[in-house]
Amino acid sequence: MRRRKSKGLSFYQKKKRINSSTMHEALSYVFITLAAVVVAFVLIYCVGMRTSVIGVAMQPTLSNGQQILVNRLLYRIVAPKSGDVVVFLPNGNTNAHYYVKRVVAVPGDDVQIKDGAVYVNGLKFKEYPFDKIQNAGIADELLTMQQDEFFVMGDNVNNSEDSRADNIGPVKRKDIYGKVWFHLGDGTRKMGLME
Repeated sequence: MRRRKSKGLSFYQKKKRINSSTMHEALSYVFITLAAVVVAFVLIYCVGMRTSVIGVAMQPTLSNGQQILVNRLLYRIVAPKSGDVVVFLPNGNTNAHYYVKRVVAVPGDDVQIKDGAVYVNGLKFKEYPFDKIQNAGIADELLTMQQDEFFVMGDNVNNSEDSRADNIGPVKRKDIYGKVWFHLGDGTRKMGLME
């Protein structure tokens, strides 16, 4: 007697075999993911530094408490340039918190603040317009940046302790730790002003 094949449900399924090409593909994805994580860690640990913004001096570009990543390698290769947002320790004081400011003048530049505006080499600094400056500080007189000196200011100029202050003055290159590279906050994104 022959059994008829049931056309109903069957609880027995053919076992799928894992072939070598599927296994190879899965392992390659795992390897690529692990390699990417290791490279990212090495870049951030060796090249970058993570710190946070303290105060409102860089508003609206950066906010108080915002986490930032700093490229420590870049300034070993090239010097900071006008418009860069940098992280430094004032006068190299390792007991101070990191300051985050924008470079306004570089070595060899003349800088002066008059009539509430910044002038670099006699021209009004327009790259990143600031509010009308209420306190010129030491930049009330014409200052010439010496070798390895940088004049820095916060974007929120009337609420910023920067190169205009006697206790900070022009920042030495050796005290600059790096360039702000990314900021973390409302999602991670590269800052257009930091390129």
